Amino acid sequence: MKLQLLEIDQADQLGACSLSLLLGVFTEENRIAGFLRFARGILQAECAILAFHHEPYIWYSSPQGFKALQVSKDVNLNAYFAGETVLGTQHVNYQKFSDYIQTLGIKHQRIIAFDLKTTSMDSIGQVLLFDHQTEPYQHDQLELVREFAMSLINIIELRSDYAELKDLYEQQSALNFSKTKFFQIIAHDLRAPFHGLLGFSEVLAQERDTLDESNVQNIADYLHDTAQSTYNLLESLLNWAMAEGGRFVYHPINFKLQQVSKIVFDVLNTLAVKKNIELIEDVPEDLRVFADINMITSVVQNLVSNALKFTRVDGSGKVFLRAIQAEHEVEIYIQDTGLGMNEQQIQQIFDPSIKVSFKGTSGEKGTGLGLVLCKRFVDLNQGRISVSSKEGEGTVFKVVLPAASASHHALPPAESIPCGVELMDGKVQAI
Repeated sequence: MKLQLLEIDQADQLGACSLSLLLGVFTEENRIAGFLRFARGILQAECAILAFHHEPYIWYSSPQGFKALQVSKDVNLNAYFAGETVLGTQHVNYQKFSDYIQTLGIKHQRIIAFDLKTTSMDSIGQVLLFDHQTEPYQHDQLELVREFAMSLINIIELRSDYAELKDLYEQQSALNFSKTKFFQIIAHDLRAPFHGLLGFSEVLAQERDTLDESNVQNIADYLHDTAQSTYNLLESLLNWAMAEGGRFVYHPINFKLQQVSKIVFDVLNTLAVKKNIELIEDVPEDLRVFADINMITSVVQNLVSNALKFTRVDGSGKVFLRAIQAEHEVEIYIQDTGLGMNEQQIQQIFDPSIKVSFKGTSGEKGTGLGLVLCKRFVDLNQGRISVSSKEGEGTVFKVVLPAASASHHALPPAESIPCGVELMDGKVQAI
């Protein structure tokens, strides 16, 4: 097993060298090259190597310049240090360590190694200095190199903290922008129905005597439908805000999935009949899941309601609610024969940022907020939700939940539920 040498601009995995990049390894401010050059000068060593754990490349400094090395992932020097930070000739494992390094193609007469440890005493890598000289390294020189290595670690920690804070700031800024846009949509959707509510209620209040029963009934129907859809929007918005704020209590139990499917069927079948759609429930009686029953009821009801909303009302429409056992999981499918979606709609369907809802087959209105809640609730229950669809042919939502386990509390059945290279000699083997 030999180390392999390559030019830095040949390194195609630099993105995985997170600590090296923090030290500017690919820039003019190359702290690694500067540190290795300084350490070699202090100890009068010809060559030096710095290696960070879990990075694909290590860094080699010699009078010929600064290079990148590729080494097998099996190379591990931690065990040789035995808890010490310096591995020199006085160390109990020095000879074993030296022999092992020789097998990697690092030929030397003397070698010294430093374990790079953070303030929390976690090892992040090692530094090796070596050559063919025989004079021992001086203690005060070793101490100076060790102290300089500690300053390098401090730089890494500071830059790592800065990078993390910067990422968090950018994520929060993007989230705030997304939420602002989201609430702009919600505000618009709340304002619009009130124009109709105020207008038609004014007609009833001031012009009732000029209206016949048919006109009154039409206005009453409009007011009821608009008030109901606005209420549903407010309820969904409140639930979403509570979920985002962590105010929902996740209380999983074992229960028969049919307890949920029957509730949803009983609640929504009247709507299905009204829209001339066949609602088909096919959930085996013995199918059990481990989840929060209230959240799952909300998810299934929302998905079935959406399926009914976008299914044709010409008598050919069908909505299926079925479930199957799949090893340690339960798969729930809500399928419709409705309008379907295009690829862009599929990609954005669980995105709460900026979404305009589409009208259903009977003119139903919505904001798509219910699907955001579905995704949130499924995630809280350690499940997965996905969607497949084709325009004009319908949509299938798939929800995967953990199957019930006998070790968890079960709900009583009768209870009603609400919703290398040779470095010193030999040839250099390039990649």
